Amino acid sequence: MEIQTTTKLSLHPDVKAKADSKKWFYTDTVKEHFFNPRNLLMNDSEGEEYSKNADGIGMVGSPACGDAMKIWIKVDKKNDKITECKFQTFGCASAISSTSMLTVMASENGGMKIDDALKLKPQNIMARLGGLPNRKFHCSVLGDKALRSAINDYFRRSEQTTRIIIEGARIVDPDTKTTDKDIEEAVLDGALTIEDVQKKLKIGIGNKAVIPAVEELIRFYKEKYFG
Repeated sequence: MEIQTTTKLSLHPDVKAKADSKKWFYTDTVKEHFFNPRNLLMNDSEGEEYSKNADGIGMVGSPACGDAMKIWIKVDKKNDKITECKFQTFGCASAISSTSMLTVMASENGGMKIDDALKLKPQNIMARLGGLPNRKFHCSVLGDKALRSAINDYFRRSEQTTRIIIEGARIVDPDTKTTDKDIEEAVLDGALTIEDVQKKLKIGIGNKAVIPAVEELIRFYKEKYFG
């Protein structure tokens, strides 16, 4: 009787579907980009050196709380294209593979137009990777957010503030379109004083009235992440 029960169970459609499912496997493309990531800056020294000539730097997440992503871009200003895209990540294999693929997509074939790069979605990255396990889909979200953050940084540096894209954040300085999220990311990147944040984001330089709010946010994020 026990043998018959086991046999019936093994043939149950739900059990068979789970046994046959490959949804938790990584594709060969994902594994290739994990073991041989493209455009990866290997350590802080490489990041600091590359930052000297980068046109935009973006960061999302926090190593203290989970996955974090940092992206550097160089831009062909005449043609409004991203010519180089580098990254570092504190994350899993899916995060590394997704961002590696993203940097390839942004810089291949002579570079992607900035307006097209702003439209990149996790689904586009997933398609090039051949898919990710369902539980790892969120890992592909970090890269495109970090890329948009880097593009916004480029817009600030090049004084193209009208092109800055605001996503789910509160604007603190209307002149520079700097948000509370930008300040959070600046603090996570080591800007712990008002002078450091102003150097990075140009916030409050033309509009001194916003400085108290900026200082309050700096204190809040320092306490949140560093105690």
